[in-house]
Order: sequence, then C-alpha cells, then structure tokens
Amino acid sequence: MKLLAFSERQFLEIRKGGLRVLKHKIELAIPIGLKMPLYVVAIPFVLMLRIIRPVFLVRVGELNCSRIGHFAANTEMYLCAQAAGIDKPKQRSIDLIYLSSGPICNMQLLKMWRRKLQILPRLLLQPLGMINQIIPGGNVHRINSLNSALDTNNLLDKYPAHLNFTHDENVLGESLLRDMGIPFGEKFICLNVRDNVYLASHLAGQDFSYHDYRDSDIQNYVLAAETLANRGYFVVRMGAKVKASIRTKNVRIIDYATNGMRNDFMDIYLGVKCHFAISTGSGWDAIPEISRRPIVYVNFAPLGYMHTSREEFITIIKKYHSVNDGYMLTLSQIASGNKAYYLHAADYESDGIKLIENTPEEICDVAIEMLERLSGTWIAQKDDEVLQKKFWNMFPDQELDNGMPMHGKILGRYGAAFLRNNPGWLR
Repeated sequence: MKLLAFSERQFLEIRKGGLRVLKHKIELAIPIGLKMPLYVVAIPFVLMLRIIRPVFLVRVGELNCSRIGHFAANTEMYLCAQAAGIDKPKQRSIDLIYLSSGPICNMQLLKMWRRKLQILPRLLLQPLGMINQIIPGGNVHRINSLNSALDTNNLLDKYPAHLNFTHDENVLGESLLRDMGIPFGEKFICLNVRDNVYLASHLAGQDFSYHDYRDSDIQNYVLAAETLANRGYFVVRMGAKVKASIRTKNVRIIDYATNGMRNDFMDIYLGVKCHFAISTGSGWDAIPEISRRPIVYVNFAPLGYMHTSREEFITIIKKYHSVNDGYMLTLSQIASGNKAYYLHAADYESDGIKLIENTPEEICDVAIEMLERLSGTWIAQKDDEVLQKKFWNMFPDQELDNGMPMHGKILGRYGAAFLRNNPGWLR
C-alpha cells in the first residue's frame, strides 16, 4: 500500500509540474538506481531483523548532520528520551544510527556524539532503513525520537547534558580562550546573529531565501554588546560565515566569526562554556541550549516557535507590521489564524506582514534582564508578573501538523522591559 501510494504521488506531481518536475525526479532517482544492488542485499537482512525481533530488537535511525541545530538538539532530545524511557524498547535492543547525506556541519560535534551513539556507515544502514520502511510492519524498527528537536517533555531540566569534553579537550579550550584574549575564569557571553551567508555557502545550490525573514543586522547588537562589556564581561560574536563584522572598538568584544580564530572545536566549546548566549534563534544556539546554558532570544520569529521549556529562556520577537494598514499587529492579532506559525517568507508576504527588527535598546534591555537575573540583582517592577501572565494566557500554543504538541510545560519568560514599554501590544 505504501509503495502504491508513493507511485501515485509521483505520477500526480509529474503531471502537475511537467518536464521540470520529471527532470528533477530523474536526477534524484539516478543515485537510487546506482544503489539498487545494496537495497536488494538489504532485503534478507531486514527479514532477519523481523524474525529475531521477539528476542532482540534492532532499530535504525538517520541523524541530520548537515545542520548544526538538528545535529545537536535532535541528538540530545533522543538521549534524554532514552534516559526518561520515552521511545525506548522494554526488551533487549540496540539502536544503530547513520548520518544524513551532505556535508557534516561540525566535526567536533560528530566526534563527541560518537562517544554516546552507535554511528555506523551510511552505506550500510541507509538501504536497511529504506527497505524497512517499504516492507509493512517496520515502524517498530525505527528510532522516532531522532526526528524532533522539541523539548515537549521538559527533559532538559530533568537530565544532565550528554555533551561532555574530555580532560584534554578542556585544556585545549582554556588555551584557545587565552589566545582569544579571555583570561582563565573570566565570564563570556556568546552573541549569535543570523544572516543568509552561511547556508548559501555550506549547502550551495539550495535556495534558503524562504528563511530570510529570520535575518538580523549585526550592528543593532552593538549597544547590548558594549553595555555587557562595560559591566566586565567578554562578548564573543559567533558565526562560521557572516555578512559583516561587528563595528566596535571595545576590546572586550571579540568578533570570533571574522578574526580568523574560528574552528569547529571552539564553536562547540564556546557554546558549552558561555555564561549565557544571545541569539536570534538559528542553528548554533542549540549548543548552549543542550548544554543547559541560559539563552536570550531576540528578533525571534515565528512567535509560535518560541523556546519555552526552561526558566532560563527569555525571548522578544520581531514586530509584526501590517503593510496594508500601517500599524503593528497586537499579540491577539498575531495569534489569530496561523500567523504565529508562518515558516516561510512567502507566508508573511502574502498576508501583508513585514517583520520589523527589535531596536538596539530593546535588545540591550532583555540582555541586561538576563544578566541581572543570573547575578541575583534583578529587581522586578510592580506589574511584571501580571504582564507575564497576560502574555502567556494569549500565547498561541498549537499542535504540529502531525498532531504532536509544540510545547510542553511553559517555563520561559518574555522580555519584561518590552512588555512594560508596549502595553497596547497585549490585546
């Protein structure tokens, strides 16, 4: 039945898209055709796995290694789920994992995950996984918890981080920090601002312009970075490839993304060891997230995908501006329909919505809120908790398309200063 449904879907897509779609499908089919002998060989192995299943269960799963957000978060959520007994077989079993096709986003992360996972060559396991999906009854042999980065069971606060450095790696990291100008024991804050350069080069040939609504201007973060630096912290601007350098003369602000010191190892080390991170919600921030580091999310979009599973997440989103009517949408207007869950730039454009970046002052305010909460010097104002409650009562907590929850218990916070300064937004 699955094979018949698949064939019908291909025929309908070709009939609708014409020669262009047919050419694309042929290009995709050629590598499959070359691997056909491997798929044939995999059939008896899959049947053998079905036979021994009552005694010993073998499960197979693919891990997305081309995008650091998935490579980090999906893996950690899988390991946490195993610790919690979620998607974990009750019988004797083993999980075998293979990497997705395409470039590996970070070799240090792969090295660290190999200490925790049974990662075998894709050439061996991918045919096994595909044949298992084709032959009915194979779902029990799939590792379903590898498919999501969402902490819907609030597991990050219940289990320790699985990403750990060896003694030698810690010594190396401390040495490289000193080389960057950060003395031993000094606290640093990571700054991660998304633009479109990295994906365009890392996965060249693919069109990622539908993500452009998530981009931000790095210069809007100078005020926050300099304020934190003036309070005695180092600020490290992250990024493998970026559009522009951050313009500042403050020696405590290190543009690691452009100063020639960036490497795979330090991408991970900095995220694990930072005091907290400021991020726009792009892939790298999964490293501090799974390391249980506090994170300030700014210029975040879409609203419905806010990170909410930990108290140490504070967020402010981009402002939804109605192009036709010339005003900012209120929270209830964003929550209506599906606006809070738009994932493509075309969705916003077709609905007449332009996303406006947070001001430097708004970014600075929420960064200082996190700093003071962590240091114990934060002084709440009279109506702060009332505003928080009002925001979360209006928050559009929806399910995903597959019926799974988007959020578990909501513990995160919205930026206090933003709510105080925009009371009309909460309606």
